[in-house]
Amino acid sequence: MSKILGLRCKTCGKVYPATPIYVCEECFGGLEVIYEYDVNKREIENGPKNIWRYRKLLPVNEKYIVNSQAGFTPLVKAKNLGEMLGLKNLYIKNDSVNHPTFSFKDRVVSVAVSKSLEFGFNTVACASTGNLANSLAAHAAIANLNCYIFVPKDISISKIVQTLIYEPNLVLVDGNYDDVNRLAIEISSQYNWAFVNINIRPYYAEGSKTLAYEVVEQLNWESPDFAFVPVASGSLLTMIWKGLNEFDKLGLIDEVRTRLVACQPMGCNPVVAAYRGNGKIKPVKPKTIEKSLAIGNPADGIYAIKALKECNGLAYDVSDDEIIEGIRLLAKTEGIFTETAGGVVISSLKKAVEEGQIDKGDVVVAYITGNGLKTQEVLHDRLKKWFEIKATLEDFEEKVLGLKRIKK
Repeated sequence: MSKILGLRCKTCGKVYPATPIYVCEECFGGLEVIYEYDVNKREIENGPKNIWRYRKLLPVNEKYIVNSQAGFTPLVKAKNLGEMLGLKNLYIKNDSVNHPTFSFKDRVVSVAVSKSLEFGFNTVACASTGNLANSLAAHAAIANLNCYIFVPKDISISKIVQTLIYEPNLVLVDGNYDDVNRLAIEISSQYNWAFVNINIRPYYAEGSKTLAYEVVEQLNWESPDFAFVPVASGSLLTMIWKGLNEFDKLGLIDEVRTRLVACQPMGCNPVVAAYRGNGKIKPVKPKTIEKSLAIGNPADGIYAIKALKECNGLAYDVSDDEIIEGIRLLAKTEGIFTETAGGVVISSLKKAVEEGQIDKGDVVVAYITGNGLKTQEVLHDRLKKWFEIKATLEDFEEKVLGLKRIKK
């Protein structure tokens, strides 16, 4: 594997050893993994069809890898949706079919649990809005680790069920995600556990880079012109930007031409509001049907804004009604059923097209990060009505086709 040089503060640049820490003691900035890289295109192309084809760009010793077969999900040419929007080169990066729990979190958790084993932990834990809970429970089962998961009590019942099937210790907390996260930080200071999005966070975040790597490889080693990314903590957008620039640094692509687009619900839009305003994150109290992006005080928000500025990116927020419409639009054009975060992305894409931000020939990638089966309840009373008929041809023709037989 590439040599890990340590952890570096993303704010002040101070370097630390590669240990289970996540915040700079000097300025309280977030930490990221730094490497001495050693990888080439042929090695990647000959690798397994999952995230571990990029193992030399991930911070895990190979013998500790927990391989759940996450990654290398389809990059779908969205012909129907593209035609509707007037785009010739629109692609959907479809992590709604990711393994084993149908969201992009399988990437980051595979890395985090592997690193937790390498550090010698026997218990993993997290604060989650749902998808991380699902994935950590599954990976803990694979790795035979104890598992504690803390979530807001109002998350989707589908995500609760998908978590509980793996039999972790699931704790529903009376509060929003920011309340849950504060509690998790307090618990992490008292117990020697691997909290994947706290003390293991720098390593966990690295898994998101694979979404950039795969898209570039699937586009024949070219970066897209636009990448529409859902934003919660801001880590996913930040790490996609890091991944693109790593490929550029390694000479695996000619240039990074991508403009990132941050996508958030109007009911929880601190990154979008900051980027459009003075650049400073102002925490908000979430009020939206989109629970997986409902982080009012995003830990990586300032780094997401930095990435957006570096690439001259865009930022959109959409209403709850637009979220539902985005889900329906993707389903009826491309047959892909996404959760609410995907609805945010598709409606943001539609807005960008309507504003004239995207040229017809631009290569555009929309990141769909979770499966619609996880958030079915938001679609109640929002779908096309079904027909109920008697088991007769006459009733079918009358009630479904609107035909009236003439009685003789």
